[in-house]
This record gives sequence, C-alpha cells and structure tokens, in this order.
Amino acid sequence: MLQPKKSQNGAVTRAKCKLRARCVIVDPQAMAAVTPIKPFSPEETRWILDHLQHPAVFLNMTQGWPVLHWTAQHLSGCLQDRLIRFRLGRKEATNAPLFETQCSYIEANVAQFLRWTQHQTDVGSFSEYPCSEYWAYADYKYITTLFHDQPSMFEDVKWSEFGFEGRTGKESTLWIGTQGANTPCHLDTYGCNLVLQVQGRKRWHLFPPEDTAKLYPTRIPYEESSVFSQVHVLRPDPRKFPQFQGARAHTVTLEPGQVLYVPRHWWHYVESIDPITVSVNSWIELEVDDAARVSEAVTRTVVCALKSVPSDDNADAWLNPTEEEKFSHEENMQYLNLAVSAQRKTGLCHSKPSPDPRATQPAKRDSCGRLKLRGDGVRLPFGEHLIPVKCQDDEPEKTVPEDSSGDAAVSPGNDGSAGKTRTCGADLTRFSSCDLAADHGNNQGPSLITTNDLLDCLVHPDIISRVTELLLERHRGGHL
Repeated sequence: MLQPKKSQNGAVTRAKCKLRARCVIVDPQAMAAVTPIKPFSPEETRWILDHLQHPAVFLNMTQGWPVLHWTAQHLSGCLQDRLIRFRLGRKEATNAPLFETQCSYIEANVAQFLRWTQHQTDVGSFSEYPCSEYWAYADYKYITTLFHDQPSMFEDVKWSEFGFEGRTGKESTLWIGTQGANTPCHLDTYGCNLVLQVQGRKRWHLFPPEDTAKLYPTRIPYEESSVFSQVHVLRPDPRKFPQFQGARAHTVTLEPGQVLYVPRHWWHYVESIDPITVSVNSWIELEVDDAARVSEAVTRTVVCALKSVPSDDNADAWLNPTEEEKFSHEENMQYLNLAVSAQRKTGLCHSKPSPDPRATQPAKRDSCGRLKLRGDGVRLPFGEHLIPVKCQDDEPEKTVPEDSSGDAAVSPGNDGSAGKTRTCGADLTRFSSCDLAADHGNNQGPSLITTNDLLDCLVHPDIISRVTELLLERHRGGHL
C-alpha cells in the first residue's frame, strides 16, 4: 500500500478543536436523482487510465460529486476555528524557483484566510504579511486528518467512478491557495496522480520523463518522493540551464469540475491563476512503487550522510519542511534493508513478467512528446469528454503586438503582472539570442564544487536507478 506522499506535520494543529454543526451536509440520494449519465463507466475510465501515458483532462465526469461544493467559504464553515498551516511566498519575479524551505509559514483558520484575501481586519497571523505582497497556500492537507471528526465528508470524493473501488476523500489531499500560489517544478517518484479542480483555475506546466536531464534535477531540498527541478520554468536562466530550451512543455489550465491525470514521473509546475483556488487530489499507487521505494531509501541514505556533516557549505536549509525529522545513518540503513526485503517479497521488478510484454516497453513519442500508437492499434476515446494535454510546440506561434511607437508591447505574465519587453520572443522553453547575449561576458569562470553539486550527480535519477538495479541483483543473488 502506498504510504502518504507528504508529512502530515502541520496539517491539523489543534486536534481537540470542537466543531459546531454549521457544515452543510449534501443528501447523496437527492444528488443522485439529478446526476446525469457519465460519459465513461468506472470500468471504461479505469481502462483509459491504464492505457494513458500522457497527461489528459476528463470533462463531465464529476457532476453530482458533493465535493464540488467545497469552496473556501464552505470549508470555512466546516472547519470553523480549526487552525491549519499556510505557506506564504513573496510575489516577486526571479529566475530561481521558490522552494518550500524559502517560504514563511503561519497557522490560521480558513475564515481568517478569506478575510485576508479581502484586505479586511481580524486575520490572525496573516496580519504580518500584506496580501498585496504575498500569496498563501494550504497545501498537502490530508482530508482524513482535516476532517477526522466528520468522516461522512470522505464520501464527498468519489474516485470509485474512475475505477478505483472504495477510494474516497480518505485517500485524498486538499489544496487551498490564492493567485500566484505555486508548487515548484518536480516529479513524484511514487504512483500517478488524479487532480480535481473545485474552485478557481490552476495552470499546469508538464514535461515528459524523457526530459529529466533538461529539467536539471536535484534532491536539495530533500523530500521523500519528490525530485525538484533547479529551473524556474516560467522564467528560466539560459546561462545556468541551457538544455532547458529543448524541454517539451505541455500546458493546460484546469477548470472547476475537471480532472487532470498526471502519469508516473511527469514533471509539473502548478500555479493558481484565480483569486482563490481549491483542489483535491489522490496519488494512485502502482506496482513499480516497491522498486521506487528502494531508490528513495538509497537517496535518503546518501543525502543524509553528506548533508549531516558540519561544513561551511552545509549551512543551507536542505530538509524540506514536509519532512518531520532527520534520520541517523543506522535508521536509514534499516529503512533501506526493509525496502529491499519488501521488494524481494513482491518480486514485481525484473522477476514477474507482464501479461503483455509490450506493456514493459518504454512509450515511443514524437518530437513533442506525443505517444505513438503501438502495434496493437489501441486508440483512446479523445473528444469532448477526454482531452489530451498538448505539447506547446503544437500551438501556433504568436506574434508580439507593437504599440504606436513601434516597440514591442509589454504583455502580462501568467500571474497577471506586467511582463518584460521582448523584441525577440520565445515560448516557455525557448531561449532567444537576446537572452543569451544579455549574459555574454558575465561568466566569471568555474566556481568551487559544493556538497550540493556533488549530490546532484550522486543521486541523479539515472544514477540512483542503476544503483537500485545493482542492489536488487546482489540481493537476489544472495550476495547481501
């Protein structure tokens, strides 16, 4: 069984907070009476998910789900005075990602959050952070913890209609944010992901697994199951990350009621683009997760071993706030041995053949990352109810308008703020000649190799994958 992806630390800070009965309860029978027929049955939807290896959006699949009433205002009534942790980041344009270790954190209730977004008073801990200068995000909130005394709310989320029988809000997380709130670009090492948009819109920028090298992966800050990108995908630094220009961006804006499917190991950067957004997601466990846990155990052992040693370049905040504690080397080795033993028992990696040998072959894609049909001719029912997330290279090139002076006009950025004037345009992943020219002559020569530089090589996904294979081979051969 897949373990929770994120730490529950900070999700609920006052477990004894009693709730008053102000949360609206939706009558399931009344909802069922008006629920239209869904475009795909649970069995059909599960078949689609089993064959999708590319992000796609499901439409018209969530009508009648009570969770669609979970607006921030509704959740405020349900949670009352219960405090939850919010992550806050400055609204400023930089070329570097804003990692969670660089954010501020406060505890507040949802009512205070809503008053803060409306520039009102009585906002609790939000008072130190002007809404005009900061965005806020209550992310990774486990519904089973948040509503532990209202278990009936778990049934508002109906993943069973996607073919996962018995899966509800109990296996899901809640996200509440303001415009500009974002998750740094990363990939999840475990499972795949289903995301339901409830309120407002979010823009997703996704990249295929084959583009991993072009995303410059790093494990600092360290968080189990998350590989971060060193690139700010909306404002990349062409001097530091020249290979990013070859990455294939797939962009989609998720609207309320829509469900996005994120396949295993697809990179994603997510940003709220409306004043208030609410999302619910569920990470779906996969058979290959047992081998992935071995890789994660190796990574944790190496990262902790190097970053726990006092040195001048180890003064950074290397442990993500979602991680509860640092582990000793002995504890990490115990965890590694448990992961290897568990994987050996399941025998899912390299030892249990797939019913269809073609299922183990890597997906073939064209230059934009689109799947090519295999010989079996499987065709997915794309149309008005299922839309593939397109590669940005598929979109027609847009011409930058000129103002009356003949200069290139300043266009708004994705966050609604004014962007920089560009006379030689580029899309999300393309650097123009003027980008590179701006950095010409600024190269001050090679810098000293740091511990983090060394770790970026030692725990690179490709290296860790090979180390995992060697460990499992040795274990199966009786050498360990």
